[in-house]
Amino acid sequence: MPPPLPPPSFGPQGDSWFAPLSIDLIVKVFKTSFFHPFIAWIIPLCFRAQNMFWDAPPMLVSIGWASFITLSWLIMAINDRLGYGRPREVDLSDEVIVITGGASGLGLLIAEVYGMRGATVAVLDVEEMENGEARGVTYYKCDVSDKEQVARVAAQIEKELGTPTVLINNAAIVNGKPLLSQSLPEIEKSLSTNLLSHFYTLKAFLPSIARNERGGTIVTVSSVIGTVGAARLTDYAAAKAGVSALHRSLTAELRQSHPNIRTVLVTPGQLSTPLFYGVRTPNRFLAPVVEPVDVAKEVIAAIDSGRNAHLAMPLYARWIDWYSVLPVSLQVLARRLAGVDTAMEEFKGREGFKKGEGKERGGFRIEAF
Repeated sequence: MPPPLPPPSFGPQGDSWFAPLSIDLIVKVFKTSFFHPFIAWIIPLCFRAQNMFWDAPPMLVSIGWASFITLSWLIMAINDRLGYGRPREVDLSDEVIVITGGASGLGLLIAEVYGMRGATVAVLDVEEMENGEARGVTYYKCDVSDKEQVARVAAQIEKELGTPTVLINNAAIVNGKPLLSQSLPEIEKSLSTNLLSHFYTLKAFLPSIARNERGGTIVTVSSVIGTVGAARLTDYAAAKAGVSALHRSLTAELRQSHPNIRTVLVTPGQLSTPLFYGVRTPNRFLAPVVEPVDVAKEVIAAIDSGRNAHLAMPLYARWIDWYSVLPVSLQVLARRLAGVDTAMEEFKGREGFKKGEGKERGGFRIEAF
C-alpha cells in the first residue's frame, strides 16, 4: 500500500492561501482609503452629485467623518514639525554615505540604491560584499568593534571620497546562545560590535558631519528586542537597548549643539535577513516578517527628505513601548502567545545560512527579528 500523500502546499513552507494577510496589510488598506482625507471627501461629493441635500443625515455623517480625518492628518503633520523640526536640504550628488555592515542584507540594499542614484557610498564590513563592487559603492574591510580600524578607515574615507554627511550604523552580530553557554570573549565581541561600535563610528565620523554647512544625518538601526528582550538574546537585547538609549541622548545633544544634523532611529521587528536564520516566526498575522526592501525604502525616504524620524515596523513595533505598561501577568501571557522566548530554539544564524540550509525550493526563507 503506497504511503499517504502529503498535504497540499501553497507556499515555500506549505503556507495557506491567506498567509500573506496580516494586520499591517489591513491597516495599510484602510489608511489609503477610509482614513485618507482625499477619499473621505469623495464620499460627500458623491452624495452631492446625486442631488442629496446638505442637511440629509448621510451627508452630515460623511462630512463629519471627512472633517475628522482631515483634522487628524493636520494634527499629525503639526506634531511632526514641532517634534522633529524643519528638514535639512539633501543633494545626493554631494552626499557621502557611510554604512556599517553594508556587505549584505539591509545595509547592502541601501548602499546599492544610493550608489545607483549618484551618491558616494562607503561600506564598512569584515565580510566581502555579496554582489562584488556595486556602482558608486566603495568597500572598506573594517571590523567596527576595533576602534583603531574605525579611526583609520574614517581618515581614509575622508581623503578618498570626501567629507561624510550620512552615517548609517547597521552592523550587528548574534550569538544566539543562553547566557550560561556564552564565553566572556563571545559576550565582549557581541557588545563591542552591537553597541560600542556605535560610539567608535560616531567619534570618528560625527566631527566631519558637523563641519558640513548643510548638516547631515545619523541613522541608528536598533530592534524591538531592545524593549522586550528574549531568551537566548541577553547580549543582543542589552546592546540594542543601549543603542536606542544612545540614539535618544545623542538626538537631545545635537538638537542643542548642531541643529542641522538629523537623526533617524530604526526599530524593526522580524526582519528577513541571514542574521537570524532559523528563527521560528511568531504569529504571522499580528507579527508579519518584514522584508529588508521595505525597511530600506523607509530609511531612504527619511534620509532623502532630510528629516528626523523614528521608523518602526511592522505595526506592533510602533506600539511596543506599551508592553511595559501592561501588568506583569499580561506581559507573561503576551510572551507565551507570541512565542518570543522559544523562537531562538532552532537558530542557525549566518553560518547555517552560508552552508545552504536557507535554500528551500529554489528560494530563500529567512526569518528573523
